[in-house]
Amino acid sequence: MSYLLAADIGGTKTDLAIFAAGQGCRSPVHQATLANRNYASFDQLLTGFLQNVKLQPDNACFGVAGPVLGNRVRLTNLPWEIAGSDIAGQFALAGVEIINDLVAVASAIPHLTAEDLFVLQRGNRRDRGAVGVVAPGTGLGIAYCVWDGSGYRACPSEGGHAGFSPGNADELGLLGFLLEHGLEPSFESLCSGSGLPNIYRFLLESGRFAESAWLRADIAAAPDPTPVIVQAALGSGERCPVCREAMRLFTGILAGACGNLAVTVLATGGIYIGGGIPPKILSLLRQEDFVKRFAGQGKMAGLLADMPVSVIINPRAALIGAAAYGFRTHDTK
Repeated sequence: MSYLLAADIGGTKTDLAIFAAGQGCRSPVHQATLANRNYASFDQLLTGFLQNVKLQPDNACFGVAGPVLGNRVRLTNLPWEIAGSDIAGQFALAGVEIINDLVAVASAIPHLTAEDLFVLQRGNRRDRGAVGVVAPGTGLGIAYCVWDGSGYRACPSEGGHAGFSPGNADELGLLGFLLEHGLEPSFESLCSGSGLPNIYRFLLESGRFAESAWLRADIAAAPDPTPVIVQAALGSGERCPVCREAMRLFTGILAGACGNLAVTVLATGGIYIGGGIPPKILSLLRQEDFVKRFAGQGKMAGLLADMPVSVIINPRAALIGAAAYGFRTHDTK
């Protein structure tokens, strides 16, 4: 029996699992989630995991939140550097693949079931059509899949840093706000956990909304203002109209980003929305305005109205995808 080690390495935690060959990428023989703060390096974390499971994997695939170059990555939000060749040598692995976390999510798409998804637009999925993935978390991740003759192959992208294209007067004002404040005029600067506070600040500076004393205090006390804004928006709109408006703009920009990717890669296989934020705001995404904005791409409106759009609600999608990528890579080598 041969085994594959898979991991989804984020800024705060790492999900790890060992999969047996022939048993697929959804049925690990051992799985654990470890807090990164408890380890000085990924090597140390991995040592502890493998000592506990007492299994020797043959190969590994890691999805990592950071740009991967030469099978090596320096994490974006953690002072760790991981090199595939070093890990292979240290842990007696025949091969180690390091992939971007969005490539891992994209690799999971063919293996997701109806229970893993929340459908926003059913559409008509075209067999072997390209697939797009948009994932607002701390940043805005984008990836896509294409059919290569034998299966779907996930492709990396830094499309979250593409120039922001306003779709209405409010968004034109947001673009001006980014430029005025010396911020990158990209989709990520607005449609992400780090970008939502920019929308909030824009609304306050516009003079259209006042900041309640309780909200100001909650934001000042929070290490990250984004969860405060989101939770306030999900409550009564009368209690916090500025947060409600911020999330209305956020979801509209997300719909625009999804529409842009859909026409760019001709995603007749569907658009999948991942990341940490969308599952928390399903009540906002399921509103009619989101789908209208997604499909409102002028001459392409009819095409987009026929594309499936779903939110990935399985938090283990990246781990499933890392396993799928690893099995496919090592099966073909």
